[in-house]
Amino acid sequence: MADREAITARIGGGVGEIEAAQWDALAGSADPFLSHAFLTALEESGSVGGRSGWTPLPILVEECGEPLAAAPAYLKSHSQGEYVFDHGWAEAWQRAGGDYYPKLQIAVPFTPCPGRRLLGQRPQALLAAAEAVVEQNGLSSAHATFIAEAEIADFEARGWLLRDGTQYHWFNRSYASFDDFLAALSSRKRKALRKERATAREGLTFLQLRGEDIAPEHWDAMWRFYQHTGRRKWGRPYLTRGFFDRIGETMGTRILLLLALRDGQPIAGALNLIGADTLYGRYWGATEEVPFLHFELCYYQAIEWAIAHGVAEVQAGAQGEHKLARGYEPVITRSAHFIPHPAFREAVEHFLESERHAVAAEVEACRAELPYRRE
Repeated sequence: MADREAITARIGGGVGEIEAAQWDALAGSADPFLSHAFLTALEESGSVGGRSGWTPLPILVEECGEPLAAAPAYLKSHSQGEYVFDHGWAEAWQRAGGDYYPKLQIAVPFTPCPGRRLLGQRPQALLAAAEAVVEQNGLSSAHATFIAEAEIADFEARGWLLRDGTQYHWFNRSYASFDDFLAALSSRKRKALRKERATAREGLTFLQLRGEDIAPEHWDAMWRFYQHTGRRKWGRPYLTRGFFDRIGETMGTRILLLLALRDGQPIAGALNLIGADTLYGRYWGATEEVPFLHFELCYYQAIEWAIAHGVAEVQAGAQGEHKLARGYEPVITRSAHFIPHPAFREAVEHFLESERHAVAAEVEACRAELPYRRE
């Protein structure tokens, strides 16, 4: 009984309050987005917290003050930067007279990359703590987005609703080179990709930078590209300039920065993070319109790098059916949702069941369009 009483759950004021070694011992080293360095870079740079609508509230399960488990969690005042869209749920709840916001979000902010969300050895305690936060504070709901397949049973055990989504990932089937990958494609698709690459690369030079090779001027260029894309897609960029400096300082060896230059000046860039067996494409932008350059920097060079370094998978971000023709395959992603109000939960459950069939049909249709040769 004494041991049980020594185990407690609490909400922290940020990942930065927790010792890096303690957090990383729970998170492991495979996923760069779960690292103490990445999550604290978001906090210290002001990308989360303040008026961002993402208030850091990591959930901790401790024994005698030592963390046994943790979950990156945030109090959200909107649904931006999540990539699992629940705006319709919010509107329905508010039409019924309720306040959908704030809500609890278990996630890595602005990062639609599947991975663990329940770190350590006490997943059920973490979920019980998340539910208590919702119920004790009168929140509408809790959401865990882009969860790992291995965690689904933990969420199901506590009755969280599961939601399916779709992404497109590239898989390395022991290719010896990019040409070896091309050889796996149909003749028509192989010719199309070669033509795209030739068009994109005409008159340009390219850099692949890691660690100390990434100089301040390279980050300045990437920041310009990121702002350009952010303003075009979201109205304002999610990340601050300081975030890029901080991950450059603390995560340089886990970063792959790809730049396209014309006459020695960067005109486009793609920022990737390197996991244990996955290359994650995250941010892209360009200040000059060049046909197919987005595909070259974000897809083809990522594939080429993964093959050269024996990396098993490339994840190039959310959505994008145009990835199919470039060899990226449809996969189902998962999120989990805790909704304590019975009638609202029932309505969402019916919606998710219908959506699940639509997602399955979409994946099946996409697989029929893959460019690989059929034996």
